[in-house]
Amino acid sequence: MNHWHGKRVLIVGAARQGTALAAYLTRQGAAVVINDRRTPQEIPEARARLADAPVEWAFGGHPLELLEGVDLVCPSGGVPLDLPLIAEARRRGIPLSNDSQIFLETAPCPVIGITGSAGKTTTTTLVGRIMQQHIRQPAAVFVGGNIGNPLIAELEQMTPGDLAVMELSSFQLDIMTRSPQVAALLNLTPNHLDRHHTMQAYTAAKAHILDFQGPEDTAILNRDDPGAWGLRSHVRGRLLTFGRQPLRKPLPLPWAGDVFVNREAVTLWDGQTETVVMPRSEVLLRGEHNLMNVLAACAIAFASGASPEAMRAGVRGFRGVAHRLEFVRRLRGVDWYNDSIATAPERAMAGIRSFDEPLVLLAGGRDKDLPWDDFVDLVCERVDHLIVFGETAGMIERKVRRKRAQRPYTLERCRGLRDAVQAAGRTASAGDVVLLSPGGASFDEFRDFAERGERFKQWVMALE
Repeated sequence: MNHWHGKRVLIVGAARQGTALAAYLTRQGAAVVINDRRTPQEIPEARARLADAPVEWAFGGHPLELLEGVDLVCPSGGVPLDLPLIAEARRRGIPLSNDSQIFLETAPCPVIGITGSAGKTTTTTLVGRIMQQHIRQPAAVFVGGNIGNPLIAELEQMTPGDLAVMELSSFQLDIMTRSPQVAALLNLTPNHLDRHHTMQAYTAAKAHILDFQGPEDTAILNRDDPGAWGLRSHVRGRLLTFGRQPLRKPLPLPWAGDVFVNREAVTLWDGQTETVVMPRSEVLLRGEHNLMNVLAACAIAFASGASPEAMRAGVRGFRGVAHRLEFVRRLRGVDWYNDSIATAPERAMAGIRSFDEPLVLLAGGRDKDLPWDDFVDLVCERVDHLIVFGETAGMIERKVRRKRAQRPYTLERCRGLRDAVQAAGRTASAGDVVLLSPGGASFDEFRDFAERGERFKQWVMALE
């Protein structure tokens, strides 16, 4: 549906994705109703973003009457698909879409799409940096999607010579029937099971990034990750791979190259020639998981035509993005790090493994119906002092105490993150690292992980 004049569209959810889509569709001549369960007083920023757009608002609930005369329903990413309003739209045969689907249907330029259970934002940012080294003005590289700014907001500025780099979440992919020309699946481990309910459903949503490609398109898969590699049968075009160790032989697939580490260097193999991209020592990001993100970014960039020189220039000097192992400050010999993006136990485990120093770990938040046993095992092996907070604090505390292990040496339970920061300030000593890597979602106390990270930094900076 690319001709919007006279179409009536219902957008459910007035967060960034919903308001950006509403603004775009009204400019295209659509009649837009934007619906949110909150009151007008609770979402002043959303209303301000659409102050000049001729939209209708429906606040305070999701009445089924909103479906009358509607041609399309667009649930925002945070809106569950089992919401009665969405379920009734499906029952009536009203098609569903979202800002990402409409962007892919309309974008005049090539699109790179990146998804995975972890590492999406770091990899997307790296790919954007690399491709900015590759693309020459007046062409431009647009980076967005789930990373923060919906690309639908910039669609009308794009030209055929540009490039879009798009982070995609399982929430967005769940209803999508369009794949980007270059599609990367970084990894696939349990996440968002409170939304998808089963690993099978979560996997099916992630696979949509590959399912609608054609023979001329390219997929990038992590051959070290069983979840991602298990979806190689979904590849419709050519395949590029990446992994920690060199690939010993070509794959029996429409395979076009591989990126790996060889002799402590990030290395590209096109099936005939090995090319060193950069020494591993030039990668400034902490942790093996971030090395994998660099390998993924180079594979994606190679699929998009970038040279090794552009890859190296894009990676060099990059120290990460906010809330992802972000260094906050050193106070009395203690280093404080913000890893608020770690909203699943497996992501928190990657944060823990990134440090050799004695660790004071702040963990908690809201559970997403994910397994915590491996996280608890790692805490009992590696963490010196554990401070738990939020809705999951009691559950984590019980699991850790049940282990009866030597570590953590101390375990303290706090009501909220601010109290946890204060407790960490009392506990940590010179040479320690204090790491906020919660393992849980932020919604028990904050709007999102970014707000949690910003408040953490604010409270850390206030310590004396």
